Amino acid sequence: MSERVMPGRTDGLITLGAADALWVGLTAGSAVPTASGAFTCSPARARAGYVLLGGHVVATVRSGGGQWGVSQVEVRRAAAELNAVGADRQDLVRIGPFRGAPKQRSSEETPLRWRRRIAEELQEPSGPGRAARREVGRPHHLAGIDWRRILVERTRDGTQRTWWLPRTVVRLLDAAEHAETQWVQAARDHRAGTAGTEPPSRPRQVRDTDGRRMTSPGGPTASLRPYGKELEGQLYSVLSRKPGTSRRVAGWACAVCRTAPATVLDHCHEHGYVRAPVCQSCNTQERPDHLYSNDIRVANRYTRLFHTHADAWLHHWHRCPGCRARTTLPLPHLAAWTAHTACRPLRPTHRAPGGRKPCGVLRVSWTGSQNAPRSCLFTVAVDFCPSGEHRVLARVPYREAAERFRTWLAETAPAVAATAGPDRLDGLPAQSRPVVVDTSGEGLALF
Repeated sequence: MSERVMPGRTDGLITLGAADALWVGLTAGSAVPTASGAFTCSPARARAGYVLLGGHVVATVRSGGGQWGVSQVEVRRAAAELNAVGADRQDLVRIGPFRGAPKQRSSEETPLRWRRRIAEELQEPSGPGRAARREVGRPHHLAGIDWRRILVERTRDGTQRTWWLPRTVVRLLDAAEHAETQWVQAARDHRAGTAGTEPPSRPRQVRDTDGRRMTSPGGPTASLRPYGKELEGQLYSVLSRKPGTSRRVAGWACAVCRTAPATVLDHCHEHGYVRAPVCQSCNTQERPDHLYSNDIRVANRYTRLFHTHADAWLHHWHRCPGCRARTTLPLPHLAAWTAHTACRPLRPTHRAPGGRKPCGVLRVSWTGSQNAPRSCLFTVAVDFCPSGEHRVLARVPYREAAERFRTWLAETAPAVAATAGPDRLDGLPAQSRPVVVDTSGEGLALF
């Protein structure tokens, strides 16, 4: 592969066009597809002094002749790290659209904001004009990643579209967005004379004692610190109004996966207490898939939430003092657990190539409210049954579901269960302060 070295430079700088070709060539076999134009097409910001490659910031340099270049060593390093990333295309994260999401216009001056950019492009009307607009610089890559090749679009009820990306790619783009924010802030501090060093060009990854990847000193996420219960027992409605909360959250690593910067403050929508700062990927993973205000489709991700990674997620949910003291889960989560775990033996199977497979798609709805447990009833059903049978599998009262959960919790996560119960927390209000109205009301918006 030929690389056009910048004339008069002996420090390994290559032109932006050569860097584009080098990036694509080095990542041709990556599980995460990449795109050309990572250095020269929007939303690349080479003339701002940096570009994003995967989850990393790579510095660009302007020569005496006014030409911009980049270190080929840094490009090769970023490509090698991306090639080492695996992508499970079955482990998907919904990236939009979500109800009530504000519509904002992007420009060359705004940071990556990759979710907004994808939403803007996908919501454009199709037609010949759209292709023409792309040719004059419409975003077609994000951080060098060709997201269109791995985007999954699903249609619900024949009209509503939803968009999904592999979890690995979501975390890469979240890391890129966070790294860009840190870079811009460091550059401002440097220009203002408040920092003694140039903005870092890339983070270096190391592994902690649990084998999880963490960021070492010297990178844009070097200031991240593990969450240590600093916000435990605080109400989200109060904390979210305090100035500086967003910046404080961004200083933590995600309290669940511990491999990505925190971007949101996860909280219990039922009791109102803060759980912990988490990344967008983990926050989306635990989001119930609402069909209606009181109706959930039980997706495949619940296998991870209640089986393979149950201990970590149960610990996270019980960071809410209300859930911990009552040894329960918020209503949508308890409903999903009841359908996915407690009613699993009731789910029929059908013949299929390679053996029998579970029938259709599980769904759970409820009537009444968790604030009036006697009136609350879960109904577990199967949608999309090949034979049109098995409509309703079970009807489980809320109190029975909560009691089953307590028993299951003690068997599945004894360490979590040992810290739960009404005698484990003094001073908890006798009456919870829900953030949302009862499920029997109108205008419910849990998430």
